[in-house]
Amino acid sequence: MSWLGWIVFGLIAGALAKMLRPGNDPAGWLITIIIGILGSMLGGFIAGVIGFAKPDSFWSFSNWVFSIAGAVLLLFIYSKLTTKR
Repeated sequence: MSWLGWIVFGLIAGALAKMLRPGNDPAGWLITIIIGILGSMLGGFIAGVIGFAKPDSFWSFSNWVFSIAGAVLLLFIYSKLTTKR
């Protein structure tokens, strides 16, 4: 799948990741969507490296899993780096 596809996935994955991580989050919706795009691209890169990316299928289940997992991972890291102790 192309990088443009992972960006589209990231828009959706960012919104889904925000729903999966409700509560006090330092990021607003816009930052969450941007982090979702970056996480989706990271997930796509990792999926490609380990051989799970399906470049011929835009809406495959494994592409969604890696996209959402990458977005959730980056949102988690972002929240840990920006929350005050």
